[in-house]
Amino acid sequence: MIGDSLSRNVYVSSALRTFWRARRYYGDDWFLNADPSPESVYSLFERLDKLTPLVATEYGGLGAMVDNGKDRLNFFRKILRTRNFSGQVTQLLSRDRFPDLILIWIGHNNVDWAWRSPPDELEHPEERLPRLSKHFRENYTRQMRRLVARARIEQHRSAIVVYGLVDFESFFKARAIAEGLRAKNPKLYPYLGIDLKYFISMRPAYRGNLIRLVRMINDELRAMVSQIEHEIGHVASVQVRYSDALANVDLSRVEVIHAIDGWHPSVEGHNVFAKASFIGLAPSLEFLGINRATAAA
Repeated sequence: MIGDSLSRNVYVSSALRTFWRARRYYGDDWFLNADPSPESVYSLFERLDKLTPLVATEYGGLGAMVDNGKDRLNFFRKILRTRNFSGQVTQLLSRDRFPDLILIWIGHNNVDWAWRSPPDELEHPEERLPRLSKHFRENYTRQMRRLVARARIEQHRSAIVVYGLVDFESFFKARAIAEGLRAKNPKLYPYLGIDLKYFISMRPAYRGNLIRLVRMINDELRAMVSQIEHEIGHVASVQVRYSDALANVDLSRVEVIHAIDGWHPSVEGHNVFAKASFIGLAPSLEFLGINRATAAA
């Protein structure tokens, strides 16, 4: 799994505790959780484990971004041991065995369009948003080509799934409910609003264009995958797919966002993502010769 904090069991609270969770906590998320207890996440790993023996590895981290492969990590990301997209791909490629299945869900930290925006473009972002989405596609494509190049020389089938980014429009509906609850009881969601400090485009004035940018980026991802599919159409051992399984998840229920920061997924949110991703994996599993009909979604 290549991704960012939406694929990890993390949330933002105090600086020290956030630092500790980001560096120490792995698993307990929608992708990788092995705890069978009913109150924990029924993860994608657990669902796939009913179909076939597997080894799962997650590379994502808090603050991970789609990058150009040349930029240095800032201090915040260094202390969190965060690897951006290029770093995660490098780590994956360093392993002796190339994976049969690679899932990619990264880019949510790239949609902060208002960050470092010139004042005139804050007011009129008509040119900025398409420029950011095109730049995103260029950087994303560069890493995809590294993965595909390796997959083509392997002696086994490899499937790569590119997930569209999350539906921020429905998320903001859940967020509004959380804000209303906290207004009545200040003890709820103790770190609600801390995202406005780190993620400027989450502020109400900029949310509309954040939603627009996410839609543009998903269109770019879909087009990128279509282009790569065309390029490798003659390679029978490699499959590359775009999936909107996670982009279409309805996040409007307040139960799916974390009770601490009202930003990252709760256990319920992770369960929703796990189920959606599993259902959406059917074409990839079929390509790999895995029959998912025997497992309940």
